[in-house]
Amino acid sequence: MPWSRPFMSGVPFMAAVLCITRTGAFNMRAPVLDTEHKRKKLLDASAEELRRKYPEWENLQVSLVAGATNQVVRYPYKAGDRKATGPAEVIIPDIPTKRHWTRDLAVSPDGQHLFVSIGSSTNVAPDMPKKSPEEIKAFEKTHGVGAAWGDEENRAVVRVFDSEGENVRNFATGIRNCSGMTIQPGTDTLWCTGNERDHLGPNLVPDFLTTVKHGGFYGWPWYYTGGNEDPANAGERPDLKDKVSVPDVLLQAHSSTLQLVFYDKDAFPAEYRGDAFATMHGSWNRQERTGYKVIRARMKDGKPTGVYEDFMTGFVLDKDTVWGRPAGIAVTQDGALLVSDDANGTIFRVALAEH
Repeated sequence: MPWSRPFMSGVPFMAAVLCITRTGAFNMRAPVLDTEHKRKKLLDASAEELRRKYPEWENLQVSLVAGATNQVVRYPYKAGDRKATGPAEVIIPDIPTKRHWTRDLAVSPDGQHLFVSIGSSTNVAPDMPKKSPEEIKAFEKTHGVGAAWGDEENRAVVRVFDSEGENVRNFATGIRNCSGMTIQPGTDTLWCTGNERDHLGPNLVPDFLTTVKHGGFYGWPWYYTGGNEDPANAGERPDLKDKVSVPDVLLQAHSSTLQLVFYDKDAFPAEYRGDAFATMHGSWNRQERTGYKVIRARMKDGKPTGVYEDFMTGFVLDKDTVWGRPAGIAVTQDGALLVSDDANGTIFRVALAEH
């Protein structure tokens, strides 16, 4: 059956259940996945089976955390659950909702911290009030280098908080819209996709995939791709020019890159292991379309090479006709890649062909 604008949240590490969010209404669905063409069902791992296999998990408390437009909530979760077993508990309330309204979450490897991405409320902050250098310095002490203010306060940022929703602060600033986040497997490195601004023509500003550094500033709204000044805010913050972090992988402008995931399984050929996949939802304001595909970003020894290549294409039939828009992406326990298409309510499963 078709899903209504599916946006995948991922496959929990303890079970063979895919969590799917639906845009337009805050709910989550978790179907059982087919893993073979013969419709063999992938069995959910039961709590009892997990305790036998991983006795150290006997007293592990697990929650499902979800980012809604205006808040972060937590549900009780156990392996195999496909519906909420208790009410949502709000752990981060009152997130501003203007313009960029999608939220993504990532969990630190030690489970002690969660990250939430909050996009900007405007394209390039045209109405941000003026501040004196002294006021800016005081503001940045509590909000981070390059943090915007006014209606953009705590926007265009990645925020971090502990597992109980306490000690909320900005982790990184100047990321106009981090639509997707993930932790690179085997590391504590946070990654973001970046959707950049729209007013500089068809070939600027590049979207990106990037590592996100604690305290890092990524340019918005004053600069882009390093120290390139945005003419809309020319001359306003020369002090920031040399403080802008350059993203690791630059992508075609206006591709609307949404989600990313690292491939850490063995079902694909060995050269895929460790690489990242990302979905490009597709341009809306470019005469020659771009995006509408899944890309593979190449890594070497766990580090980005800056190179990416097309992986899943064919959604654009001609200059006037598009039949699909990749949105969410996840890796299943058996190593397949799942890609959601929110134009058709479809989830594609990509696996190595059997010979």
